[in-house]
Amino acid sequence: MSEQAFLVVTALADEPMHGYAIVQAVEALSEGRVRLRVGTLYGVLDRLVADGLAERDREEVHQGRLRRYYRLTDAGVRALAAEVARMRSNVRAASAVLRAREAR
Repeated sequence: MSEQAFLVVTALADEPMHGYAIVQAVEALSEGRVRLRVGTLYGVLDRLVADGLAERDREEVHQGRLRRYYRLTDAGVRALAAEVARMRSNVRAASAVLRAREAR
């Protein structure tokens, strides 16, 4: 899972969100490192929907503009949990290598 997809899935894990809210959540989650452009966001969302990890929740009109909300599916929650476990394992391995290097 790419970092962008991971952050979008993480943002959606709490509640359904529309595109602009996802962009803001990703920026906050990444502490400003990742700033999704609209085209990139919808590319990620399209892939997540195609893979069954997210789905459209609802649409509403806000100030004359259509907002499309997305939510995480149960498969998306499982994929996020698996990715977190994979990352933890990688962090443990890298930390062990760094500790061994420092001990030399």
